[in-house]
Amino acid sequence: MTARRHPELWLLVALVVIAGGIWIFAELADEVKEGETRQIDTRILLALRNPADPSDPLGPPWVEETERDFTALGSVGVMALLTLGVCGFLLIDGKNRAAVLVLIAVGGGLLWSTVLKHGFERPRPDLVPHGAYVYTASFPSGHSTMSAATYLTLGALLARVQRRRRLKVFLLGFALLITLLVGVSRVYLGVHWPTDVLAGWTLGGVWALICWLLARWLQRRGQVETDGPPQD
Repeated sequence: MTARRHPELWLLVALVVIAGGIWIFAELADEVKEGETRQIDTRILLALRNPADPSDPLGPPWVEETERDFTALGSVGVMALLTLGVCGFLLIDGKNRAAVLVLIAVGGGLLWSTVLKHGFERPRPDLVPHGAYVYTASFPSGHSTMSAATYLTLGALLARVQRRRRLKVFLLGFALLITLLVGVSRVYLGVHWPTDVLAGWTLGGVWALICWLLARWLQRRGQVETDGPPQD
C-alpha cells in the first residue's frame, strides 16, 4: 500500500495526527495553566543536575558547552540564516514558490510561538542558574517550536524529491534528531521546563505537518516547483 495509490487514506492519517497534536497541546496548556505540571517539571529538571550542587549540570564542562552548541541550532539567528540560505538557493534554482513556502513555514512557526508566549506568560525556571541568556516567557519553548517547524519542514520537502526510501528516511530522521537535540538542550541548560519543550515540539510538529500537506497539495496542482514526479 502506498500513499500514491491511497492518497485519501494518508490524508486522513495526517489530519488525525494534526488533530491529536492540537489536542495534546491544549491539554498541556491547561495543565500548565493550573500548575499541575510543576512537580514533574521540577523532578526532570533537577535530575539533570548534580544532586550536591543544583547549579552544576550533569557531566563534564564539554557536555555543557556542547549543549549550548545544540541550543543555538534553534535560535532566531541560526533559523534566519538557514532560511535565507535555503530561500536564496531556491530562488537561484528558479523555485520561487517553493521559497515562499519555506518562508511561510518558518515565519509561521515563529509567529505561533511568539503569540502563545505572550498569551501564557509562564515564568522561566527559577530552580537553577540559566545556562543561556533568555528574554521571553517560557511556554511554549520557542527554540523547540522553531526547530520542529523549520527542520521537519525542510526535511519533508527534501524527502519529497528523493526516489530512494533510504534517503527519505535519513533526511526525516536527521531533521527529527536535530529537533530533539535542541529541545533537550533547553532543559539541560535550565532555561525551560520540560513541558515547555514538549509543547514546542507538538506545536512545531503540527505546523510542519500542515506545511507538508500544503506543499504536497500545491505540487500536485503544479503550483509549487518540484525536481521530479511528486514523491510521497
